[in-house]
Amino acid sequence: MHRSALFSALAALALLSPTGAQQGLTRENGRWVHRIYGSAPARQRLRVNAHGPVTLEGGVSKDLSYTVTLTVNARSEAEAIRLLRNYTVRAESQGQWMVLTAPGGPVMAAVEVRTPALSNAVISTSEGAVQASGIEGPLDVDSGAGDLSVDRVQGDCKLVTGGGGIQVGKIGGALHCSTGAGHIRVKIVGGEAVLETNGGDIVAEQAGGQVHASTAGGGVHIGMAGGPVTATSGGGEIIVEKANGIVTVRNMAGPVQVRSAAGVRCESGSGGIRVSNISGPMRVSTSMGSILANLLGSRLSDSYLATGGGDITVLIPSNLGVTIQAQNNMSDTLRRIMSDFREIQARRQGPRVVAEGSVNGGGPLLQISGMGGTIFIRRQP
Repeated sequence: MHRSALFSALAALALLSPTGAQQGLTRENGRWVHRIYGSAPARQRLRVNAHGPVTLEGGVSKDLSYTVTLTVNARSEAEAIRLLRNYTVRAESQGQWMVLTAPGGPVMAAVEVRTPALSNAVISTSEGAVQASGIEGPLDVDSGAGDLSVDRVQGDCKLVTGGGGIQVGKIGGALHCSTGAGHIRVKIVGGEAVLETNGGDIVAEQAGGQVHASTAGGGVHIGMAGGPVTATSGGGEIIVEKANGIVTVRNMAGPVQVRSAAGVRCESGSGGIRVSNISGPMRVSTSMGSILANLLGSRLSDSYLATGGGDITVLIPSNLGVTIQAQNNMSDTLRRIMSDFREIQARRQGPRVVAEGSVNGGGPLLQISGMGGTIFIRRQP
């Protein structure tokens, strides 16, 4: 390129953003990089439209400031300038909203924004990781592909990525997370939590409302939920530590544990199931796997436990009255049903071994059905 043409291109590059300061082109990691620094009037609401990674920090400055890092693959500085000359960064006021739009096309644009307090924020990027924190109201993030990380959001939060992990710190309102593939990890949600991934583990430590967690393949671990829990996995371990509502579990393959809930509905294609501290009805079944039901601390309602292949063990404390109806479709020996209670003794009934009776004065009906394993009706130590 002739010197006059290069000078004209550099002048055009200087006009990329009329409100932002410019840094000349630099060469970093084999690519040409150009940075734009700018500021805009503060608004309570912010929308960022980008085509690359976005970082937003709310409540950290008096004014809105931004840095846009443009990266381009080019064989020469002159070619890089030519590719960059038609791109501008726009910051526009639209009522209560400030809208920041960064360039796309052959240029990758990484956006960093620092703002005063925000009552609402929306981030949309065609691809790239997004980090956002310090929002005093709702936050909505949508990325075509990339990891998402958010923290300190006081309102509702919706996070969607075509593929990538999602990391959530503290959310004051409800949370909705969805990723095409990747893990979801959540610390604290004030309201309802909806967590969905087409492949990856889901971990939620605490939610103030109901929890819906679904993964096509991976584990699910819910720490504490203030309402009902629904957990679904195409294959992986599911653990629910405590739920202030009924826990509904569907697992194609993998073990299940429910440690405290107001009721359990559990279906598993294969894998063992352990339940304890259930204050309500239990309907638990697995096609292949053992079941352990510890009734210590439970306030039981009518319940049903069944396995197509495996043992069933029920631990009954001395202060819990329950009526047992047990049957095992394998009748080669009476030892297919083993009971610590003299009120409940095994006997043959046609092709089955059955046992029934009242424990500790009787109470809600507990039906137990096994096939091929052993049913153990034990005293709680």
